[in-house]
Amino acid sequence: MNYDDVEILFVEDSSDDAILTIRALSKSGFSNKLHHVVDGAAALDFLYCRGIYAGRSNKQYPKLVLLDLKMPKVSGIQVLETVKSDPDLKSIPVVMLTSSNEGPDIEKCFELGANSYIVKPVDSDNFFNAIKEIGLYWMILSQPAH
Repeated sequence: MNYDDVEILFVEDSSDDAILTIRALSKSGFSNKLHHVVDGAAALDFLYCRGIYAGRSNKQYPKLVLLDLKMPKVSGIQVLETVKSDPDLKSIPVVMLTSSNEGPDIEKCFELGANSYIVKPVDSDNFFNAIKEIGLYWMILSQPAH
């Protein structure tokens, strides 16, 4: 895969949620340039062109990061904080896509600069529609900062 062409960085440790999300994005036409990683450490490696992503151009950033909150190694909160505090990365929209509807989690994410916070619907039809709308809004309608 050419990692320089990635438009959506999808960070999700649950294989079931990842399969559903990728399927929904695929059916909506948004998965052709998606890269899925299973933890926050891999997300940061991707964004900073480290480890297996060392050959990736550090001039090409994804148009969107879909980020789970609770993950091993590095949490979604830590990834969000790192991205939004970095002058080179902070303009990338970060959508928290998580099962947590806890008030403190939501507040913390917006405090750190999350662009959106979406609680994963349990119902598969609602989940599909939510993912489709995320793709439509962030990949088609929203204008990038740079």
